[in-house]
Amino acid sequence: MTAPETPETPRRSGLRGFGHAGPSPWTDLDRPPLDEEALRRDLVLPGGLWTSLDVVTETGSTNTDLAARALAGAPQGAVLVAEAQSAARGRLDRQWTAPPRSGLFLSVLLRPEEVPVERYGWLPILVGVAVASTLNRVAGVEVGLKWPNDLQVEVDGAERKLGGILTELSGGAVIAGVGLNVSLRDDELPVPTAASLALAGASVTDRSTLLRALLREFAELYGDWTAAAGDPHASDLLRAYVDRCTTLGRPVEVHLPGDTVLAGEAVAIDGDGRLVVRTPEGARRSVGAGDVVHVRPEPR
Repeated sequence: MTAPETPETPRRSGLRGFGHAGPSPWTDLDRPPLDEEALRRDLVLPGGLWTSLDVVTETGSTNTDLAARALAGAPQGAVLVAEAQSAARGRLDRQWTAPPRSGLFLSVLLRPEEVPVERYGWLPILVGVAVASTLNRVAGVEVGLKWPNDLQVEVDGAERKLGGILTELSGGAVIAGVGLNVSLRDDELPVPTAASLALAGASVTDRSTLLRALLREFAELYGDWTAAAGDPHASDLLRAYVDRCTTLGRPVEVHLPGDTVLAGEAVAIDGDGRLVVRTPEGARRSVGAGDVVHVRPEPR
């Protein structure tokens, strides 16, 4: 995901690269390194979306590194995965921290030339749908999407954040970053409201399996979306998102720029991917940015 303006030089991964790059990856046998060559063989295929795939031991931010490649003219379909990120951040510049090899930290470079720029705002939603669908199908975990694209699971009866998505424009390309907690234990969580697939009882936590499935799912959905010129109705993206959105139908507080708070009920997602909030007075307002808090109704 994203990082400071000055990217660090990434250290390459793969089994051969770890001997001089710090502690052995096998110090935690539950968290083996990703096999870059095997992933390439399975995912970088003639005529497919993915044109390159690199795994690095550590970098500041995969989003920042791919943004630099985009500015240099890199083609669509580049995938960059980091075993650890030292300066990752999520939406609203929040820091994202996790132990090495405890999750999936990746970015992809997209150039959706068939899609009008005004529809690019659907890309983080598309990524969220792809991740949620993959985890439900492959790992047996019901994942919800808190608007716009936080990944949520239920642990011990409480909603917790499993991961997040951040997209940025660079050199005419879209860089989409995903951070997903896979094997974090209770004592490794950055905050009590975070979660991991392991804590959610996932049937599969092998990162290679999850990464293959996620990139294949995304490629299929992205193909449908671009073929429909980014139309969220024709591509069925809007329906797929609404089906997984945990924000709709709930009381919310949207913290907007300028310390403004919009309170009401989340009633819809409009054709531009914005959240529609109905105020207590009955007015409807669409918001395209803000930090959403799900408000629990007072017990009766």
